[in-house]
Amino acid sequence: MNLEINKVSLSDILHLRTLFLQENNFQIRYNSCHERGWSDSYRISIDGNHVGYGSVKGKEDLSQRDAIFEFYLTPKTRKNANGAFEKLVTASGVKCIECQTNDHLLSSMMFEFSGHISSDVVLFEDDQYAFLNAPEATFRKKILGDISFDHKSEPDGDYVIEVDGEIVATGGFLLHYNIPFADLYMEVREDQRQKGYGSLLIQELRKACFDAGRVPAARCNISNKASKATLMKGGLRIAGYMLIGEIKPEYL
Repeated sequence: MNLEINKVSLSDILHLRTLFLQENNFQIRYNSCHERGWSDSYRISIDGNHVGYGSVKGKEDLSQRDAIFEFYLTPKTRKNANGAFEKLVTASGVKCIECQTNDHLLSSMMFEFSGHISSDVVLFEDDQYAFLNAPEATFRKKILGDISFDHKSEPDGDYVIEVDGEIVATGGFLLHYNIPFADLYMEVREDQRQKGYGSLLIQELRKACFDAGRVPAARCNISNKASKATLMKGGLRIAGYMLIGEIKPEYL
């Protein structure tokens, strides 16, 4: 068997990435790295047949290209996954692996090829209809002339929760993820927290997201218990975690 790893352009692996996206029917956190030119592509060939690819980006510095974040092989060739991944590590010169736990193939490579594995991000997917209600609150799209509040962590969103004529929360959804997924975000004014407005906003943003033809998803820091509870109360569930691991010395 002749197994080759070659650095190629993104266009050379797009047909294989389509198969990757079809199989992994969930939000890909680093999807936009490809379109924004933040990744390098490596094509995997066995006996002259193009059977997979690996994608590399910078873990912290985008210019470093030191982390594998996507790895795909056609199902019939996955018996060669370990050999292909080891050659990908050598060819790309990476030091780390970043993956989602719901990406089963790359997760398995993570546990075999890396150590010092940690996680700092929780991933969420749509779960069930929520029946939250706050009679004093109105959910609507932002309009010209709306006076918002100073945001500490998230951008000022396109949708708001209004109470007594004041905006107490804003949010929206980002569309630079793999279709049909979108990423929800929101922030509640500090003096209006723990009143249920955040989870109500998530509930209504999910509806707006579906109306736009997208499937809602979200993420938060693993230590942010308030955001985690808000997302789950608003109708999302944990889909997985982001993992970061360092390539074991014997593979470098």
